[in-house]
Amino acid sequence: MGGDTYRSLFSLEERTVMVAGGAGAIGSAMARAAAAFGARVVIADFAEEPRERVAEDLRAEGASAMGVYANVLEPDSVRAAIAEAEGAFGPVAALINAVGTHIEQPAEGVTLEAWDKVMGINLRGAFVLSQAAACSMIANQVRGSIIHVTSVRSGLGIRRGYAAYVASKGGLGVLIKQLATEWATYGIRVNGIAPTFTRTALVADYLTDPSFYEPLVARIPLGRIAECDDLVGLAVFLASDASAMITGQNIFVDGGVTASQ
Repeated sequence: MGGDTYRSLFSLEERTVMVAGGAGAIGSAMARAAAAFGARVVIADFAEEPRERVAEDLRAEGASAMGVYANVLEPDSVRAAIAEAEGAFGPVAALINAVGTHIEQPAEGVTLEAWDKVMGINLRGAFVLSQAAACSMIANQVRGSIIHVTSVRSGLGIRRGYAAYVASKGGLGVLIKQLATEWATYGIRVNGIAPTFTRTALVADYLTDPSFYEPLVARIPLGRIAECDDLVGLAVFLASDASAMITGQNIFVDGGVTASQ
């Protein structure tokens, strides 16, 4: 292989990439990265103004981009979003799921309402997205890639009220393996990106609390938390042909914290 051939392995030219939760900090960073590698990008989010702003910013930079409504708690909206993307840009070749939520409650006080909301968005929603994307890929004979943002907490507990969150992410970690196993026959790959604490609005209160932040960073061998841009290279890699032999994996982007547990 020559240099151009190796570089082309990472190209997303002529591919439609849908980013669910694409208006959020992690999702929008992954959308920008996909666009930088040539993808036609669909920002799927329930929040209209933020998703349209991200899409407009990408178009201003010369990318093909659009925003579509999708709410993972409404399966019909997810299927409609994929159909809209197909109509505008062609079959979806990669789905990046950056949708997620967290409600902190001590395990002995977790309400079923909170449990159901976290599980509904983080786990059931991930399956809804995966199923809709896979059905589209199978129908269009696309050997696609499905990528979920999970967490180091898919395999580790934490001394806070994270029972619903860790259960949802742990479930997603093994769901990734199952879907990868089932859909390999169609050439569809399913993988996860599992970051440590990443600087987003969802955890801003934790990261500004020295009593939480300082011990957290002390446990991470690289000595810092993740930034959104730390995750985008892996997202592009998993969406591209460079990772053609990788499926069923939950890849940790954690500064070494799981290696040291």
